[in-house]
Amino acid sequence: MSLRKVRELTVLQKYRLTPNMLRIILGGDDLQDFPEGQESGYVKLLFPSGEAKPVMRSYTIRTFDAERLELTLDFAMHNDAVHEDQGPASNWAVNVEIGSKVAIDGPGAKKLVDMSAEWFFIAGDMTAIPAISANLEQLPANAKGYAVLEVLTEEDKQDLSVPEGLNIHWVVNSHPDQPNTVLLDKVKSLPWLDGVVNVWVASEFDAMRHLRHYFKKEKGVERGQIYASSYWKMGETDEGNKAAKKMDNDA
Repeated sequence: MSLRKVRELTVLQKYRLTPNMLRIILGGDDLQDFPEGQESGYVKLLFPSGEAKPVMRSYTIRTFDAERLELTLDFAMHNDAVHEDQGPASNWAVNVEIGSKVAIDGPGAKKLVDMSAEWFFIAGDMTAIPAISANLEQLPANAKGYAVLEVLTEEDKQDLSVPEGLNIHWVVNSHPDQPNTVLLDKVKSLPWLDGVVNVWVASEFDAMRHLRHYFKKEKGVERGQIYASSYWKMGETDEGNKAAKKMDNDA
């Protein structure tokens, strides 16, 4: 039997992890057959829409505690709105109360780096930090390379668990909703290492495309060694981002 199914859960905890990162912990008996080891994968939150199908939004599985039956999701915030979505998910995350019910679908596929690479280059904005955090925690102890993380404020930096040889570089971008190259500029400033690299990138759509171009065209990283995804698109809804991603993939 497939373990991907709709589950009804209860909001157990809700708090600010940093000024612009909201953590929500869900729990319930429906998690009894939720598979372990799915961190960096995703679940879809389901919101009634008055139509035949509910509206769905995807969020990274930050942690899952099988003993306590607790699923942790982190939401990037900006001015009291979830940054990567301006619709039902943002309204729900900001306004939901402890004890409220929510349905999820999942888990979906994990988005992990290739652990066999000789070194790693990971980059993303605040929307990607939950997935990046899960990746960093699963890297081998001898991993080396970089993680470049864009946050809204200095106070949004987190204490992340990383191998000694993996250097974290934080960059502050207080206006991620305006065209800029803050993340790209930092990535390009770092010395390139020898050996086979695995690249993992997730961010705003245009930023992702610029980063992908840099790694593929300027550094010659093979397509199979790059994971690049957009979690949102400037000026667009979640549906607009998905449409842009489809056009980009088709091209």
